[in-house]
Amino acid sequence: MSGRKLTFQICGPLTCLCLLATSAPGLAQTIVPAALSHDEAGTTIGPVPGLSVGTLFEETIRDFKRLPSKDTLTLLGLGAIAATVAHSADRPISNSFSSARSLGPAFEPGKTIGGARLQFAGAMATFAVGRLTDSPTISRIGADLVKAQIVSQTLTAGIKMSVRRTRPDGTAFSFPSGHTSVTFASATVLQRHLGWKVGIPAYGLATYVAASRIQEKRHFLSDVAFGAVIGIVAGRTVTIGRGERRFVASPMATPGGGGVSFTLVGRQ
Repeated sequence: MSGRKLTFQICGPLTCLCLLATSAPGLAQTIVPAALSHDEAGTTIGPVPGLSVGTLFEETIRDFKRLPSKDTLTLLGLGAIAATVAHSADRPISNSFSSARSLGPAFEPGKTIGGARLQFAGAMATFAVGRLTDSPTISRIGADLVKAQIVSQTLTAGIKMSVRRTRPDGTAFSFPSGHTSVTFASATVLQRHLGWKVGIPAYGLATYVAASRIQEKRHFLSDVAFGAVIGIVAGRTVTIGRGERRFVASPMATPGGGGVSFTLVGRQ
């Protein structure tokens, strides 16, 4: 089995955004299936005509119950390792990137795009459009976006209040990045439903948001690295059974930087 690794990397010492595509054969042993048609109880979880708000939140409760899993713990463990490795470069990268004032206007929209309110509103709007147009497909995508936002924001808030790390600008709380987690959650849901033609720009936008948080001195590199992992975990959890392809997502660390890698493999 062969695949293609798509790596979104925030890297130093120049702290630039990179999008790399390299061949990644021989990864079958690391693949997590994403094209299941049933959940653990054998219940079909594909598109549901007439999906209601009540059903949406019932599914969210089931998603939280499904969250503690081997795959989740593996991803979070890798994320913790990546964040630890990136920690040593946090302040140099933050100082270097934020001191480039000419980049400020280019990254300023990231604050709005990655805001939890906008992301959740967009998810709810998608769900509402699906309901109003009687489209099971749009309703399902919207529902999964809403659930991913709820899961990612809950996890992020819980960790923030536990770690209580001070931001680069001296305010609270920094770890992990909420803007990064919610945008990576949305990107993961879109990729699972619509494939990589949508997934690549969605992940690119999420990476832009992550970089903007470093540039504005709101987060360190380790904050956005772990935030990305939380978003991926949330997006994967609420979309078990979606999509026709499989991929594995994992944090990565490089000399002077870190990021998240995505490996796309063939159909099952």
